[in-house]
Amino acid sequence: MTIDDSRPIWVQLVETFRINIVSGAWPSSSKIPSVRELALQAGVNPNTIQRALGELDRQGLTEAERAQGRFVTADQHVINATRAELALDATRDHITTVTQLGLSLDRAQELLAEQWTDIERTTREGDAQ
Repeated sequence: MTIDDSRPIWVQLVETFRINIVSGAWPSSSKIPSVRELALQAGVNPNTIQRALGELDRQGLTEAERAQGRFVTADQHVINATRAELALDATRDHITTVTQLGLSLDRAQELLAEQWTDIERTTREGDAQ
């Protein structure tokens, strides 16, 4: 993870952890790494990790269980809603950028389709190796 100085670190961690959850890197109902492990991985203070995880708890994406650790929610509705929110945000950002560049909807869709195909092909080739 690359930390960007322009925004609070804990906010960036929340974004990364949310993606870990909706992508399945941290599967539903699974135990997530400890605060200490996450702090070492990210190279940040454990209190910063704790703040980010507290926000995930607040959003319903994780649940802390006393003496057991913290777990990803089993609630697929919450995970799917978060995935949709992240996708919508990314889509809006993309539309804003291509509009500012003066691209038409048709050209933006062409570029998106081309990139989608390239990424799928690269992923398949990577999986085959």
